[in-house]
Amino acid sequence: MTRIDRLHESPSQTAGPYVHIGCVPNFCGIKGIYSEDLGARMVNDQTDGQRITITGTIFDGTGTPLKDALVEVWQADAAGLYNSPSETRGTADRNFAGWGRAAGDYATGEWRFDTVMPGAVPFPDGRMQSPHITFWIAARGVNLGLQTRMYFPDQDNSADPVLSRIEHQSPVPAAPSVGSTQPRDTSSWYFSCMNAANFEIMLRCACKHSRASQTQKPG
Repeated sequence: MTRIDRLHESPSQTAGPYVHIGCVPNFCGIKGIYSEDLGARMVNDQTDGQRITITGTIFDGTGTPLKDALVEVWQADAAGLYNSPSETRGTADRNFAGWGRAAGDYATGEWRFDTVMPGAVPFPDGRMQSPHITFWIAARGVNLGLQTRMYFPDQDNSADPVLSRIEHQSPVPAAPSVGSTQPRDTSSWYFSCMNAANFEIMLRCACKHSRASQTQKPG
């Protein structure tokens, strides 16, 4: 075997405007590619479960809102089943996408998802995980997408096998450090996440989880 030394790895770059052009062209004003951007709609009138709305803004290490962030979420449906070919526990709600994508507003950085309250899902070892939504974030200054989870304060999260792995839960409350929602008023919560400058990533997004619209599928 002959070693080839002339092929070197290309330098990496951070996420730039092409992320938005390629992933959310309608949001960028590029029409005619898709009728609507992929991931823009997670639910329809026939979707089972309690409707919730999640909005948020991602801040950098200086506390400045990121106005070019791209956020994706994926989650189980109201019954705790994923819309995936890998789902073997049952059939997920065919009227629920289970995945969404949104870009931050160019003026404020705020993004929004209209979805449903997820059901509990099992960990690989069989223990049940608390209801949660997984977030993936790309933005300037980010070479690889950042991933975190959002939990809900009105659920018992004490036995969640992922949360229980976090060290120093007393000095650093589990909820804000891992992206859990915090009470704001009777109808909304903040979801925390912060992007530190040296890529020791702590996400701090001021997010609002609203239950203003809590509808169930008729029937």
